[in-house]
Amino acid sequence: MKVVISGFYGLGNTGDEAILEAIIDNLRDELDNPEITVFSLSPERTSADHNVKSVYRAWRKENKEKVRALRQADLLISGGGGLLQDTYPTKFLFGPLPYYLLIVFLAKLCGTKVMFFSQGIGPVNSTWGKILMKVFANMADFITVRDQYSKDLLHKLGVNRPESIVTADIVFGFQKKEDSSCYNSLPLNGDEKLVAISVRPWFNHTEHYSQLAEVVDSLIETEGITPVFVPMEGSHDVKASNFVLEHMKHGDSCYVLGPDFTPNQYLNFISICKMTIGLRLHSLIFSALTGIPHIGISYDRKVESLLKRSGMWEYSFRLEEINTQKMIKNAQYILTHQNELSVTVEKNAESMRDEALENIRLLKKHFLK
Repeated sequence: MKVVISGFYGLGNTGDEAILEAIIDNLRDELDNPEITVFSLSPERTSADHNVKSVYRAWRKENKEKVRALRQADLLISGGGGLLQDTYPTKFLFGPLPYYLLIVFLAKLCGTKVMFFSQGIGPVNSTWGKILMKVFANMADFITVRDQYSKDLLHKLGVNRPESIVTADIVFGFQKKEDSSCYNSLPLNGDEKLVAISVRPWFNHTEHYSQLAEVVDSLIETEGITPVFVPMEGSHDVKASNFVLEHMKHGDSCYVLGPDFTPNQYLNFISICKMTIGLRLHSLIFSALTGIPHIGISYDRKVESLLKRSGMWEYSFRLEEINTQKMIKNAQYILTHQNELSVTVEKNAESMRDEALENIRLLKKHFLK
């Protein structure tokens, strides 16, 4: 089977690279020697990292190669992740939403079947975005989404052919390989009470930097933790982590991991922490996947949805509603009751892992010749 995968790949986002790795690994497990081509902004690196063919994803070049790959393919996998949204500006054919839908349109022109794969849909608020969704998203041959909100939004947007099926983020099907590179990069002695911190910029929001600083300072003083910032999107998250450190009294007790580790390496590091406090969705998915209790800060419905499914929503906060004293108390409770909370998280994650692998089973059922 020949498959083309289209998504936010080759741009250094750990969550999206984890999605790609999970899709590729599970396709190879379940299909007989699949031929995989990935549309990537860094095609050489993507090819080297995953032993796949890769074509430059943007429209500036290699458009003939895109058409050739799609014509030869049996299936375009669009996803996973939050591709179809207009949080970032959508202007006619410029922006994430038009890009991914035009790839779908191009695939259909080439006679290739299309699967929206484990996608998180929305938000789609602009009139033009809604029109694009209704016209082009209905061209998909099959759709799986990672949460009920996405399914409901598709119906609201008039995307109802075909019926969408709720599964889970494919990263819950990630195949962890032992790797201690992140830990070994830090001057640690093995006795630390490690807490992973994932912070990101979010448009004009800045208050969360000082709020997190207050929480982390308090936990250093009362719980003796060693905070380690995990930058899930390269220099963007390193910069955001440094904003938090600038507000801290005990910033010299913290570490910031390098921005160039692989998703598997970050996953391995989070798996040895006592707890995660995170904004990035996939830092929380990594935590759930490895049974690590977590406090999420939700800037988007997709984060809140994940936290409800992992069983950690009652300890978490919406970005606009952070209560630092309550977060401190929640973190203290989690550190004290880590073992029992880990059992809950592991149980919920196992259910989501099965739902994530349903994406592959459904792909085989609908598209395998």
